[in-house]
Amino acid sequence: MPRRSVVDHTLRKRAVLADVRAGRVALAEVCDATPHLVQAARHHGEETADRCPVCQNTLLTRVNYVYGEALGTVAGQAKRERELARMDAMQDEFTVWSVEVCRSCRWNHLAVSYVLGAEPVPGRAPRRQRRGG
Repeated sequence: MPRRSVVDHTLRKRAVLADVRAGRVALAEVCDATPHLVQAARHHGEETADRCPVCQNTLLTRVNYVYGEALGTVAGQAKRERELARMDAMQDEFTVWSVEVCRSCRWNHLAVSYVLGAEPVPGRAPRRQRRGG
């Protein structure tokens, strides 16, 4: 599934971690995942091969959240990669925010955001309207 408008937040992550290691930012400020995010990681996330950069004890979990006008009640929900692939084929354009979470120390960081779904075409009706009649 081809990603568009990709924004990689790796440089921001490095800067935050450098600030933590230098004592400019407290651990409590970066290990602050909400209970809702930790639950989403547990139930809807996908484990990565990367260790937590803070505690080094746990593999990070990636949680993908979807947002877009055409998504209706699905907007704001966490989705696995296979669900994103299905949505990419069926939905109009939507944005994915991919957050890495440590379920142990609660580190969390927006890793990347990107766009999936059908690109808008001038003069073409959105998919949801074409299907509905």
